[in-house]
Amino acid sequence: MSEIAINESVGTQPEDALPSATTVALVQLALACGGFGIGTGEFAIMGLLPNVAETFSVTTPQAGYVISAYALGVVVGAPVIAVLAAKMARRTLLLTLMLLFAVGNILSAVAPTFESFTFLRFVTGLPHGAYFGVAALVAASMVPVYRRARAVGRVMLGLTVATLLGTPLTTFFGQSLDWQVAFWSVGLVGLLTVALIWVYVPRDRVSEEASFLRELGAFRRPQVWLTLGIAAVGYGGMFAMFSYIASTTTKVAMLPESAVPIMLVLFGVGMNAGNFIGSWLADKSLLGTIGGSLIYNIVVLSTFALTAANPYMLGLSVFLVGCGFAAGPALQTRLMDVAADAQTLAAASNHSAFNIANAIGAWLGGLVIAWGYGFAATGYVGAALSFLGLFVFAASFRLERRGRSPQAV
Repeated sequence: MSEIAINESVGTQPEDALPSATTVALVQLALACGGFGIGTGEFAIMGLLPNVAETFSVTTPQAGYVISAYALGVVVGAPVIAVLAAKMARRTLLLTLMLLFAVGNILSAVAPTFESFTFLRFVTGLPHGAYFGVAALVAASMVPVYRRARAVGRVMLGLTVATLLGTPLTTFFGQSLDWQVAFWSVGLVGLLTVALIWVYVPRDRVSEEASFLRELGAFRRPQVWLTLGIAAVGYGGMFAMFSYIASTTTKVAMLPESAVPIMLVLFGVGMNAGNFIGSWLADKSLLGTIGGSLIYNIVVLSTFALTAANPYMLGLSVFLVGCGFAAGPALQTRLMDVAADAQTLAAASNHSAFNIANAIGAWLGGLVIAWGYGFAATGYVGAALSFLGLFVFAASFRLERRGRSPQAV
């Protein structure tokens, strides 16, 4: 197996030094397979919350705590792993992270109590952010600078395809057979990813300058914090809505339980469309893509809240909310630009930020439901969070326009 240097800043290599198109495609396939497993494991639980609640004799909002537990694992795991593994080769780190993810899902499938299941979801979330962050850096380092966002988008394609195929299928079989089947399946996908990374991802050299102190330097840069803030606040709305989509479908639109996988498919189609379009737009204008997607989310989440009782409008709104994922590749690439030589921590922390959004969204959505406002009101929660994210974006944009350096405080 060849050895390549993929530990340097992305987008700086001359084109004649880049790997062949076949090598790049196989690496992206291996990394996207891991994204497919992670996406399926993260989102399938949202369609199976009523089933989990019944098994463990808790309410659906209480069952939603497992979503927050997983998100908390991502938030904690991404920066801690990125710092502690600063001297580890990225291929080795990817293998370790995916093995932990696979084992965590298999153990989740056999958890005997709600408390142990919740704890295992936290543990399984630990490698999530670091995996996506390192995978994005590896993918972006293997293509010309003007194709970075599209390379990142192809890695995230595994995540978006999971919402289109993995999540609906595991939800269907989880409802038909047993919800634990979903986690057995995700564990097997994780093991397959370990094999693919072992075979296709080239060995890499660790930079001599790499250290945990250098990685921690990312948090000295204001634009890193602002970009993470946009993700953490602005994109909680999507999760506020999607966390309770199963109950919204059956209790607001009055559709049968069999319609829940259809809604998940529509959301997945939207995410794939958003990922494709957003990756292309991000290579043209990073800030324009991020700001535009926040305004878009305010509109479509408000529409969801107003029209969720209508089955056709519910389906359309779910699709449109999924399209809001267009900002994902843009935010990841933006962090690569502003993190300088601390890219691993910054890239991994992007997924911590998104899972803070996941936790905030699921929590606030559960609150408004518990207060009696109904499942459709999660759309208003989402619109409000997107509006707050727009304020954070405005601060980042103003800092950029003033010409202040994002490299240091």
